[in-house]
Formats: sequence, C-alpha cells, structure tokens
Amino acid sequence: MANAPVQRMSQLMAKTLRDDPADAEVLSHKLLVRAGYVRRTAAGVWTWLPLGKKVLANVERIVREEMDAIGAQEVLLPALLPREPYEATGRWNEYGAELFRLQDRKGGDYLLGPTHEEIFTLLVKDQASSYKDLPVILYQIQTKFRDEARPRAGILRGREFLMKDSYSFDTEDEGLAQSYALHRQAYQKVFQRLGLDYRICAATAGAMGGSKSEEFLAPAEAGEDTFADCPNCDFAANTEAISYELKPVDGSAVPAAEDIPTPDTPTIETLAASLGVPASATLKNLLVKVDGEIVAVGVPGDREVDMGKVEAHFAPAVVEMVTEADFAARPDLVRGYVGPQGLDKVKYVADPRVAPGTAWITGANKANTHTKNVVAGRDFEVDEYVDVVVVQDGDPCPKCGTGLKLDRAIEIGHIFQLGRKYTDALKLDVLGQNGKPVRVTMGSYGIGVSRAVAALAEQTADDKGLCWPAEVAPADVHVVAAGKALQTELALEVSDKLAAAGVRVLVDDRAGVSPGVKFTDSELIGVPKILVAGRRAGEGVVELKDRRTGEREELPVDEAIARLTAAS
Repeated sequence: MANAPVQRMSQLMAKTLRDDPADAEVLSHKLLVRAGYVRRTAAGVWTWLPLGKKVLANVERIVREEMDAIGAQEVLLPALLPREPYEATGRWNEYGAELFRLQDRKGGDYLLGPTHEEIFTLLVKDQASSYKDLPVILYQIQTKFRDEARPRAGILRGREFLMKDSYSFDTEDEGLAQSYALHRQAYQKVFQRLGLDYRICAATAGAMGGSKSEEFLAPAEAGEDTFADCPNCDFAANTEAISYELKPVDGSAVPAAEDIPTPDTPTIETLAASLGVPASATLKNLLVKVDGEIVAVGVPGDREVDMGKVEAHFAPAVVEMVTEADFAARPDLVRGYVGPQGLDKVKYVADPRVAPGTAWITGANKANTHTKNVVAGRDFEVDEYVDVVVVQDGDPCPKCGTGLKLDRAIEIGHIFQLGRKYTDALKLDVLGQNGKPVRVTMGSYGIGVSRAVAALAEQTADDKGLCWPAEVAPADVHVVAAGKALQTELALEVSDKLAAAGVRVLVDDRAGVSPGVKFTDSELIGVPKILVAGRRAGEGVVELKDRRTGEREELPVDEAIARLTAAS
C-alpha cells in the first residue's frame, strides 16, 4: 500500500513503562501494558491503545481473509440478546454465573452474548427455506462477554473479549463434516500466518454440546489448559478429553473380601503406611452431591479426582462436595472409611482403572476398619464408568501406549460439530429435495482474536520485550532518531521515503528523551526491524537491526530503504 502514514511517537497515545504493573502475573500482561498496547479499564476489561489496536486489526484481517477464502459470509449480530432463544436451548440456566444477564426498563430479560449459536440459527431460519439455500457458512468478528469469577492474566482471560465465531448450516451430516474440515484447514492457515506454534487437540464439547470437537492450543507457561502430547504418534488431546478403554481382568482367584482393623487411617496416605502397601492398591472413594443427590466417585488411591471432568460429565447439574451436615444425615456413610460394597442409595461412578475383576483395599463403611480383596463386579457394581482421574505425565497414550508428555497451553481456537442440538431446540427446517422438511445440522467454530494477541506475546517475547511476527506487527520498521537535530532530520526523511513506498513506519522522534530510553523502547515495542539514525547520520549511514535475531549492520540510507522496501 503506497503512502502509508508515518506514526510519530511524539504524537502517539502510548506511554511506555519501565516497571511491570503490580497486578500483572503473566508475561503478556506485563509487556502489553509496559509497551503501551493496552490499559486496564476495570477487572477483566481492557482499552486497546493505538499500537495494540493495529496488532488486533492485523489479526482480524488475517482471520477475515482466511474465512472469506472458504466461502464464509461475514455478518454482524447484536451483542445484546433476548432471553427467549437461550431459554429454548437451556443455556440461559446452563451458563450459570458466567452469563451477563440484565433487564430493560420494562423488565424484559436480556443477556450479553458469550456465543451466538441461537441467534445465528434464528437468522438462518428466517432467511433459508429450501435445501437450495444451503450449505452456508456465516461468521462475525465481535465482542463477547463472560462474567469470569477471577478475570486474570490481562487480555488472556477477560470479561470482554474479541472473537471470531462462525457457524455452518448443512442438510446432511456429510455436509457438516465437509464444513468442519474447511474450518480446520482455514484455522491452520490462520495460525501459520500469525506465526503461532500450536497443536490440534481432541477436546470436550462442554456447554456447547454436539459430538466431535477439537481445540487449537498454543503452548505457553501462562496457559490455563493442560494438554497431552504423545512423542511416538500423532495423538494430542486436552487432558479433559482423554479417555481409556475399559479392560476387565480375571479376578476369580482373589480370596473373599475380609475386614481388617485399621485404626486412625482416614486417608489414603495413613492407610497405605499402616498396611505397608502402595497407594495404588487402595481404592479412593470421593463423595459429591449432584443436584443434591450423593454420588460416590471411585479412583485408584494413588490418583486424584479431576473435578472438572466430574462437573463436565454431570453438566448441567450442579456438583458440590459433601458437607458435615450430609454425613450427619447419613450415618451409614463414615467419613474416611467409605467403600463401594454395600452402599445404599448412592450412585457409584468409577474410573476405567477400577475395571471388573480388579481387587482393592477400601473402606468397610464402619469406623477404623477397611476391607481387603474387594473385587469390582463381584463385591460391588459400578453404575457408570467415566474417566475422572487427573492425567499425569507419563500416563500411557490411549493410541499407542507410549508415555504422554503434558504441557500448558492457551486455547486460541475451538471447532465443534454441533449436530442438531440448536436446530432441534429452535426448529430449523428447510424443504428437502423430496419436498419434505429436513432438520438442518450445524457446526460452530471460534477463534479468540484478542486472545491470539496475548498468545503471540507469550510465545515470541524475549528478555527485552515484545517481538512481533511481521504480519501482525504494528509497523514494519521502527526508526529511531538518536537525539541530535541532524539525526532527527534524517530519521524523519527516511521515514517519509519508506512510507511513500508502502512501508509501515513507527518513528521515535521524541525530543528530550535519551538515546538509551529510545533504544530500550524500540526493543520493548517489538517491531521486526529497527533502523537507527545515530552517530554516522552526517555521513548518510544508518544502522539496521533485526529485532528477533539481534543482527545489525551499518548501511547507506538508500540501501537500507531499498532493503526494507523489498521486504515489506
């Protein structure tokens, strides 16, 4: 683009900071604030300053180009949405406290949209009447809202965030699979262009519903998701989505169950120490309440229960831990000595590791007593098998058996084959080729646009500051005038020539700012190329530095301009 305007730091609404914000926990939060990209407005609510808005717009542009490339059509739906569609699908209540609910002056119920499945479904219901109107993919890039209990990590987890959400509508499941594949390919192109390191991982559908679901995760220490990667095969999954096959064993040779006195052993640790057995030989039974009904969850004693998996399995029911009052109301449930054998009016859910035929030491349902040789399927029945343990580093890969490697990551995209959950609830039909109504099937696909900015900052920053990939950077080159009048004059002259050639320029022409501060800021801000009009400005020589590699060389002005113009 010719004649790109020069951004002059003397006029720019962006103040850099020397110190990290006191409330900043993660690298992206620290650097985006210090470098003048964002400022906090309220808890979980952020203002994008000019440099940050440029990066955000570049991410939007890349997402938009790749969505347009698969034939998706951009629309813009409201953020303020009526209650009724969300009530029809059950999500008005399922979303719980994360949903921003409000009323208008007449008492009408509304919400601030967290996602727009319902509203897109109604839009297509209004616009499409025949199979000839489908398939269609619609998308928007819009602000979303979620009332996070603990907004943290800057723009990584906010109450207000920018998201690309798209939705596919097809008359057949085969068409849904094709739309899903198109999005999967488009997302790979988006994240490759953004310069993100990412993994495609099997995932759970959660409150979205549907069948197949995959996440695009960017490995980073600041990530809130944990995923497992197999070093031997192509398996990768969010730990919440890992499941293992139930493998019964032959327990016929195990002797009859026998009570043993175990005074003062209410925990797995004290029990294992008292009996001289590994914790893995014991059966841990965690009691929870599911919509008020007590449920026991059984896992091997050396493993922890993943409450996120438990809650996801029973959703939208409310899962709580049992209390002292619950034990008082149920004297048959002895704290620290609960066992699955003989449990009355308690549903028993177990991890697949508690397979039929496996033998355990577990509570005897009476104080200071445990039972050994308790065999699953012989001495107790499992009502339902659910993967509920916390996945550990080294657990076997479900696909090949190799030990898994766990990493933290940031979720940057998620794709779902929703099927007919929403079209059933909102009765979206079109006339098929035979003239009869056909229920439409649907996909939902999201990219966290503002979150991608934070993920890039996390992955690409170094000890000096931000270090943006070229396609998302707020400028192509950061021109630094070292301070003297001659140097400033040359810096502005070079900036104008570069801009005339279509190069995006940020020039530090601030008066009264030391060269050291300018150099430090140029590295903090993170534009890919830094051009310095310094000590040899009088000779028409400038220094060109690569922000990422640190490589630098002195060049005549014309050669530096030619090189930067060719690269942009």
